[in-house]
Amino acid sequence: MRTPYMLTLLLLVIPFLAHSQTEVDERAVISFDKGLGFFAPDSTFGLNLRFRMQNRIGMTSFSETDLRPESFEANVRRLRLRFDGYVGRSGLTYYLQLSFSRGDQDWDNTGFPGIVRDAMVFYTFSERFYMGMGQGKLPGNRQRVVSSGQQQFADRSMVNAVFNIDRDFGLMGYYNNSLGGLHYNLKGAISSGEGRNIQRTDNGLAYTGRLEILPLGPFTRDGDFSEGDLERESSPKISIGATYSYNHKAVRESGQRGAPLDHPLDIYSYFVDLVAKYQGWALQSEAAWRRAPRQDLPPMTFPDPGTDGLAYVFTGQGINTQMSYVFPSMFELAGRYTRVVPDLSLSGIEQSVDIYTLGVSKYLRQHRNKLQLNLSYQENRGGMRADKGFWNLMFQTEIGI
Repeated sequence: MRTPYMLTLLLLVIPFLAHSQTEVDERAVISFDKGLGFFAPDSTFGLNLRFRMQNRIGMTSFSETDLRPESFEANVRRLRLRFDGYVGRSGLTYYLQLSFSRGDQDWDNTGFPGIVRDAMVFYTFSERFYMGMGQGKLPGNRQRVVSSGQQQFADRSMVNAVFNIDRDFGLMGYYNNSLGGLHYNLKGAISSGEGRNIQRTDNGLAYTGRLEILPLGPFTRDGDFSEGDLERESSPKISIGATYSYNHKAVRESGQRGAPLDHPLDIYSYFVDLVAKYQGWALQSEAAWRRAPRQDLPPMTFPDPGTDGLAYVFTGQGINTQMSYVFPSMFELAGRYTRVVPDLSLSGIEQSVDIYTLGVSKYLRQHRNKLQLNLSYQENRGGMRADKGFWNLMFQTEIGI
């Protein structure tokens, strides 16, 4: 099809248009205003070292009326080391991130600990354009690109959990500019399509393109990639984004993630999102769709739908919207509504899900050190399982530098 080749052409020509984007999970952080900095005596080498740790405890009830705990969660959700820096004076920078908690290593899906999360080398062509090669986040839905250390809830939404395209190994390009006072960002990637920590791949690749428009100008300190208006924008700010991803011959259930498929499938993912902030108020919303046109599912006769016996791509759509207010004391109140709906072809396997979440956060040092308490109510309906509603209570602390 023509779309992959158009994305390839875009990725090759934007160097000649070529201002670099500054969201922290898509570039090396070399300002050294955070973490610990180390420099060579002649300033030809720099290293910035940071860590962060998220510890959580939680409880899920039996049902919406039976509040007895059905299960508890108590673990180190994330434990990461991050290294950013530069080499020489040539515009060459690097970014390495390692994970050390089991839930952060995709162990259950792959059978081995995926310690390396990001390993990127970047070259800056100009103040407007840079490129990277290695393993890192694809320019997908906004909530995924926003670092987990910049979230206003204990975790991302179920829409992100189901539909995001995550990390991959490949070549990525980032360009930003203004046209008639309208600021915009262009991002593209050509990647393996197999996800992170893969040794070899087939002849299918993944092609991803993203456009972001900021009609009222850039956010303070990259606030469009940080949840909640901690900067208390003095004037209204808006960012509108859209992403298209085509994964040719995907071999995992979610493209770059999930269990192996019985045979390769082409997977199409689409995202649109909006961020608006003003004087402590923040609104964030995103919608996602996934299609796998040639997926041929056999009759659903296995006893435990959605677990063993059948590998398939979750196709369907979802929407997530969250709104918040940060008080001058750095307490935040936030509400979130999430809905995920499978396609009709999966109606015998998957259930529709609605989740309502209330969050209270206390920011001790911006997002780097914070306390978060979330209360969620979830409704599962349809499919071959009984409808069910239940509550979840989660408390999480984050410490980092």
